[in-house]
Amino acid sequence: MALIVAKFGGTSVADIERIENAANKVAIEVEAGNKVVVVVSAMSGVTNTLVDYCSQISPLYDAREYDSVVSSGEQITSGLMAMALQKRGIDARSWLGWQIPIRTDNVHGRARIKSIDTDELHKRLNNSEVAVVPGFQGVTELGRISTLGRGGSDTSAVALAAALCADRCDIYTDVSGVSTADPRIVPLAKKINKISYEEMLELASLGSKVLQTRSVEMGAKNAVPIQVLSSFDDEVGSAMAGTLVTTEDKIMEQEIVSGIAHNRDEAKITVVGVQDVPGIAAKLFGVLASAAVNVDMIVQNISADGLTDMTFTVPRTELDLAVKTLNDGVDLQYKEIIVNDKMAKISVVGIGMKSHAGVANTMFKTLADKNINIYVISTSEIKISILIDDDYTELAVRSLHAAYGLDKE
Repeated sequence: MALIVAKFGGTSVADIERIENAANKVAIEVEAGNKVVVVVSAMSGVTNTLVDYCSQISPLYDAREYDSVVSSGEQITSGLMAMALQKRGIDARSWLGWQIPIRTDNVHGRARIKSIDTDELHKRLNNSEVAVVPGFQGVTELGRISTLGRGGSDTSAVALAAALCADRCDIYTDVSGVSTADPRIVPLAKKINKISYEEMLELASLGSKVLQTRSVEMGAKNAVPIQVLSSFDDEVGSAMAGTLVTTEDKIMEQEIVSGIAHNRDEAKITVVGVQDVPGIAAKLFGVLASAAVNVDMIVQNISADGLTDMTFTVPRTELDLAVKTLNDGVDLQYKEIIVNDKMAKISVVGIGMKSHAGVANTMFKTLADKNINIYVISTSEIKISILIDDDYTELAVRSLHAAYGLDKE
């Protein structure tokens, strides 16, 4: 007997037929003798509609009331899922975030979980009841409904699994697992059977949309095994049909490179002719930080005549804010700002890179053979990221996937 947290994303509960399909999977786990907590997202598209309603009322809406509105999508799905399970003869009950309770801080719209009281849930689970919990929501210290930010249902599920000391957290989605690259770009991309938390965290932060970054961080911190699998396949989580995210020591054979990630939401800014003196980087990036601009890759050129150039990337959606912030910077002196909003970040990720040489050389040579120019490079122990023209994204991803042998069976 295992204690399993099973999370179903928006596409997996998009309509009544899919809710019934998800309920069938839960029923199989229950019939196998497992204790199950179900976490559900809002039905596909519902949250976007609710967000739009808030914006139509007022672009400067009250964040507390925003949370009250957008959290209702998950509440609806929870009740429907509990009904579907009851129809199958399963003792099931829905629990809202404030009823458990899932306690969060007071930052509405992007709250962080502080604690979860599991006493009542354990009592119900021990009496063979299935608990259905809405993802994405909790309750603040002041007793208000809070939401965890987009993708927060993954975080809810892993947090519950950690608090309940569950054996596993199954994340049901619309893909069969984590792939070596985006299958829409690389038809030969393969499902990864096991991947470390460290690798998954890099892939999630570098463009892979399979898992929310905060959920992976929480899984790693609490050693919660996370399985990503498809709600549209016949298998259930206990068949271990998906990708298991686990500790490095649970993976028998380490691939040098596990996957290729890409992110087309990149813009490059070069601040030309800043003073090459101590503290200039702190001043420049301090101005951007004060405006909450998220800076990623950074390169400083060699100094000439006491001046240097600073090149860095920001999300494409924050480009205008970044440029305006730099232009308004009172203490900043520079010659000009050059921007390019048609950039892409390509990343090679693999835990095996820690102990193998030549990974970077393979990347650079492969791109050179395809006549793809590299603008910026950043590295870590298990990652190499480069910035290229967006037009070459698909060619770069496919070429690197083949170069590292990921096309092979």
